Amino acid sequence: MPLAEFTLEISGGSFLDSEAQRAGLLLLAGMLVSFGFIRMSTRLMRSPKVTWWPGSVTPGGLHIHHLVFGIVLMMLAGFLQFAILPGSPWIEILAVAFGIGVGLTLDEFALWLYLEDVYWSEEGRRSVDAFIFAAIIAGLFLMGFVPVAGEDSVVGVVASLATVLVLCLVVASKGKVWSTATGILVPLVAVVAAIRLARPGSAWARRFYKPGSRKLARAEQRAARHDRRWQWLQNLIGGAPSKPSPRAQRPEPPK
Repeated sequence: MPLAEFTLEISGGSFLDSEAQRAGLLLLAGMLVSFGFIRMSTRLMRSPKVTWWPGSVTPGGLHIHHLVFGIVLMMLAGFLQFAILPGSPWIEILAVAFGIGVGLTLDEFALWLYLEDVYWSEEGRRSVDAFIFAAIIAGLFLMGFVPVAGEDSVVGVVASLATVLVLCLVVASKGKVWSTATGILVPLVAVVAAIRLARPGSAWARRFYKPGSRKLARAEQRAARHDRRWQWLQNLIGGAPSKPSPRAQRPEPPK
């Protein structure tokens, strides 16, 4: 089969057969590559063995966060897309530029959240969380995961959405943020998360798990295992925190 005629079939339709689908894929690719590159770059900057890698501090001592470049790139790519509405290949080029900007900006999500440079402290893990979350949701949308089918009747659509909503509310009450967000697009995830134990401290656990009960103990053990695995993944992607939290060191205001 000639390469030009090859398409990947997903959900009964041709994948990458439109400018919008190609732009979405390239945006996601740009986001992944830029995040991976900037994380590699920041980790090399910190390594005492890699002295040749360029830093990001100007001779005057002004530290320009790569968040700034990401915002400018997203603004520029978004403005050109809306103002010009270009066709192929410019729509794909602008999608790559926007994706690169998203990756650079999400890499410093913790800076938005805490309004402090917590990149290498414990709070900096939120940047990795935000990026993984965005990549999963974008990937699911790109692959066409939706909770209802286009041919469903109005009653079927309402019933499906109501079922998904109820499941996601149960999952959210169990303290499972990731499963809640993913379950909106992939209901099977919500079903599994709704059946499994809640996280300790969640509204569900406080209501149904009695203190000292076997179920609460199992939930705490499972949460501890999950958190260890998740921190290992965070460290693998973004590097382990190496600085104390500036928020923890801040003196409490006088009462």
